[in-house]
Amino acid sequence: MVSQGAARWSAPDGRWTEPDLHLFPQDGHRYEIVDGGLHVTPPMGAEHDATVAALIEALRADAPEGWWVCDRCGIDTGTSNVVPDITVLKPRSTGRIWADPADVALVVEVESTETSRYDRLLKPAVYAAAGIAAYWRVEGGQKLHTFTLDGDGYRAAETVEGAEPVRLDTPYPMRLKL
Repeated sequence: MVSQGAARWSAPDGRWTEPDLHLFPQDGHRYEIVDGGLHVTPPMGAEHDATVAALIEALRADAPEGWWVCDRCGIDTGTSNVVPDITVLKPRSTGRIWADPADVALVVEVESTETSRYDRLLKPAVYAAAGIAAYWRVEGGQKLHTFTLDGDGYRAAETVEGAEPVRLDTPYPMRLKL
C-alpha cells in the first residue's frame, strides 16, 4: 500500500538506464544500475559517514594540485551507473555529472552490514571491468584493504590497520592513519 504522499513510479519495460535514476527522491538511499538492473542501498549510519569523511580529509590533505576527491560521485561504465563512497579523479578530468572511468584513479567503498557482499564482490567486478586502476575497501572502519587492477580483476596489494600512519603510493604518495 502506497501512502498518499509517496511518489509513484513504474519500472521500465527493459533495462534500467541512467535517466531512470532521476525518478527517485533524494532520500538518502543510493540508487545504482548494474548491467541494467536496479540496486538500492539504504541510508548509511553515522559511523559509516564519519569513516567516509575522515578518508576524504586524508586523501584531500595529500592530493597533488588538480586531483579531485569526491564523495558520492557517480561513474558511468556504459552498462552500469555506480556510486562509490569515495572517488578520486585524475587531473584534467572531463567534469561530467557521471565520471568517465578513464578519469578515475581510485574508488573506495566503506562496507557495512547492508553492503558487505555488494562492496566485496559485485562493485569491484564492475570497477575492474571499467578499467579503474585502484580499489580500496574499508572493513569495520578499522581495516583498509587496497587492491590494484591486474588483468580482468583486482589483486590484493596490502591490508592496513592500527593507529600508526602508513605510506601508500596509490593514487598518489600519501601518509594515511586509520
